Amino acid sequence: MTKDLLFTSGDVRAFEMDEGDIPVLQAFFERNPEYCIAVGAQPPTPDEARDEITILPPAGYPYDKRWLIGFVDANGEFVGMANVLVNLFAAGVWHIGLFIVATSMHGRGNARAIYEDLEAWMRAGGARWSRLGVVMGNARAERFWERNGYLDVRKRHGVTIGKQDNTLRVMAKPLAGGEIAHYLTLVARDHPDAA
Repeated sequence: MTKDLLFTSGDVRAFEMDEGDIPVLQAFFERNPEYCIAVGAQPPTPDEARDEITILPPAGYPYDKRWLIGFVDANGEFVGMANVLVNLFAAGVWHIGLFIVATSMHGRGNARAIYEDLEAWMRAGGARWSRLGVVMGNARAERFWERNGYLDVRKRHGVTIGKQDNTLRVMAKPLAGGEIAHYLTLVARDHPDAA
C-alpha cells in the first residue's frame, strides 16, 4: 500500500482503503475467518471485502464521511482494518462499524494498542463520542470493548448477519468527558426505550 499515512501504532501503519484494496482485504478476511463465523455463522463470502468497501450505511443514517482504514505491519503485511463513520446521527459522534486485527495478533495487546491509536486519531479529528454495536455471544469482542471503556446503551434484536440472527449490544464511550445521559440526547435512537 502506497497511500497517505493516517496514523501509526508502533510498527503498524494506518492507511485509507478504496476499491483497489478489495483483493488484499478479501485475502485478509479469508486468512482470518473467525469474525465472520462468530457473527454470521459462515466463513467470509467471496464478496465479503467488496461489500465492506462498497455498501454504504442505510438511508436515514446521516454522516459526514466514511473512513475505511487498513492496517499494515512493518513487513508490509495487511494485519487489520476498521470502518469508521464521522458524525453519525450527530456532530461529534463517530461510529466504529468494524474493527478487526489478524488472529495471529490476538492475546498480545496488539489490538488494544491499535485501537488506542485509532481512538486518538478519532479524537484529533473531532470525535467527542464513539459508538458501536457488538454481537452478543461474541465473547472476545464483548470483553474487548468493555475493557476499552465502552458502556451499554441499548440492545437491538433480530439483526441478521450472514446466516445468523443476532442481538447487538449498542455501546458508547465518551472521548471528551460527558455522561451517557448527554449522549442519549444527541442520539435518541440509542435510548434503551427507543423502538
